[in-house]
Amino acid sequence: MDIKPLADRVVVKPLEAEAKTKGGIVLPDTAKEKPQEGKIVAVGKGRILDNGSLQSLEVKVGDKVLYGKYSGNEITTKDGEELLIMREEDILAIIK
Repeated sequence: MDIKPLADRVVVKPLEAEAKTKGGIVLPDTAKEKPQEGKIVAVGKGRILDNGSLQSLEVKVGDKVLYGKYSGNEITTKDGEELLIMREEDILAIIK
């Protein structure tokens, strides 16, 4: 499924939640934290400013990003892939 976000929105594929703690304890699915890292899979054209000009986004496809725990809207594609659609302002940082 090909998704093209509009304006300043991005499509993020969340990374898998950790299955073990740092101490080696295996976590069941119900105890896993909601992931806060993901990979950008699609970006919109950018934000339209008050003067009518287009400001391009800082993130690009392939960037690994950190976002708020409850940011974005969850969607599931026909293939069963879970993705998030969020505004660029919901992204906290780009992970290098």
